[in-house]
Amino acid sequence: MSTLNLVLIEPQIPQNTGNIARTCAATGARLHLVGPLGFQVTDAKLKRAGLDYWHLLDITTYTSSADFFEKNQGTFYYFTTKAPHTYVDIAYPDNAYLVFGREDAGLPEELLRRNPDSCVRLPMIEGARSLNLSNTVAVAAYETLRQWGFPALKNHGQLTKYSWDEPANGL
Repeated sequence: MSTLNLVLIEPQIPQNTGNIARTCAATGARLHLVGPLGFQVTDAKLKRAGLDYWHLLDITTYTSSADFFEKNQGTFYYFTTKAPHTYVDIAYPDNAYLVFGREDAGLPEELLRRNPDSCVRLPMIEGARSLNLSNTVAVAAYETLRQWGFPALKNHGQLTKYSWDEPANGL
């Protein structure tokens, strides 16, 4: 079974991290939080954004980037507005790590320079500085899961009151 790893390096805004935690819980992705964090994991804003999904979350915290990279091996993709490739140019392998930087600064340029073929971006119009971190993570996560055929995810919905087979009766 493939595992999607979503990595936040030094996130600063608890609401963003809470939204990302909810995405991880809903998709089965693992969340890696790399410190120093701009908040406490017990922060009420973080918990509120994640709603009641915390029991579904697989989360690991690290004291620093060095700690994270020492403890994890795999294929890493670095999401940055400075990347030469777009996120859809990549065929994400099983157990990929999608790495995202601080909301206010992104990933360190030294890390990006060392890994030019693994740096990817979401296209935007000229003059737009960046997308919201939680939106970027969601787009990247679902692109990876789409490529993998949405493993272990429920791929159909169910109406509450009606069946999909019933006529809509004038609607």
